Amino acid sequence: MNDIEPVIAAPRASRSLLATSSARRDAFLATGLIVPNLIDRAGETGRRRFVEFFTANIRNPNTRKAYALAVGEFLAWCDRLGVGDLESIEPVLVASYVEQLQNRVKAPTVRQHLAAIRAMFDYLVTGGVIRHNPAASVRGPKHVVRKGLTPVLTADEARMLLESIETDTVRGLRDRALIAVMVYSFARVGAVLGMLVEDFYVEGRRSWFRLHEKGGRLHCVPAHHKAADHVEAYIQAAGIESDRKGPLFRSFGNGDVLRRRAPDPTSVLAMIKKRAAGVGLPPTTCCHTFRATGITAYLANGGTIENAQAIAAHECLTTTKLYDRTGDAITLDEVERILI
Repeated sequence: MNDIEPVIAAPRASRSLLATSSARRDAFLATGLIVPNLIDRAGETGRRRFVEFFTANIRNPNTRKAYALAVGEFLAWCDRLGVGDLESIEPVLVASYVEQLQNRVKAPTVRQHLAAIRAMFDYLVTGGVIRHNPAASVRGPKHVVRKGLTPVLTADEARMLLESIETDTVRGLRDRALIAVMVYSFARVGAVLGMLVEDFYVEGRRSWFRLHEKGGRLHCVPAHHKAADHVEAYIQAAGIESDRKGPLFRSFGNGDVLRRRAPDPTSVLAMIKKRAAGVGLPPTTCCHTFRATGITAYLANGGTIENAQAIAAHECLTTTKLYDRTGDAITLDEVERILI
């Protein structure tokens, strides 16, 4: 059995979606989830509320897809057990599902599935579809993370990578600028790829980056002089300075023709893997590596964890601490203190 199994389609699912707007229906179908049998049996109100949970309630497409897979798998599992309706689902059934799920996937995935199931039932309760949330009292597995697993580069390695990128092509200048923004502003690749040309601007005699964070939030951070220089060189070589409303970082078409659209994260990851391999960096190097590398280098040079949190736009200080690898290195002198 796969970690995520396909969702069982209900015979009347297509009719239940006809009453929704085309935009809402398309957003729902994009999750890959068809209205399950248990939801279909809840009537028109239940079907409409279920669709709204994934469209009107969840705005982030990645969260929507992850929650759709989690909820779909759970409801399909209940259907195979012969559960007749939503009101028949009790806490002990949800707990049993969580227990068997732990045998197939890791604790973080189990916790995400439970969160999705709990949120979906909450939405049905507030919509008057069911009376109680059967997942409200169910606890997920404990999962404590004190140190992140994102691979981190040393300052020398990051510098070597940036300096290895050719600067006689627009592609090279773009790649160097893109990586520099992630390193020096602790930005996610999605936030960087969402930038427009106008999001690199000067205010108060200082260059700034306006990053497009999750949930539509805009986060402005002063641009490190090296990152600003790299971005400026790329913009001038690409000739996009006047296209203020166009994407800052752009993809390439045939013949290395710069297109007026941002590259997708997958292609950026492939670029990073190739660049990293070219200078002998670990194959685990990824987009998020630069976020962790920048934070670690900042803290190693006397920066505070609170300011690192502000630069990275983390809502929780605990999240920022996961990127702090300043205590990872154990010196040989310390190990030699073990006198046996």
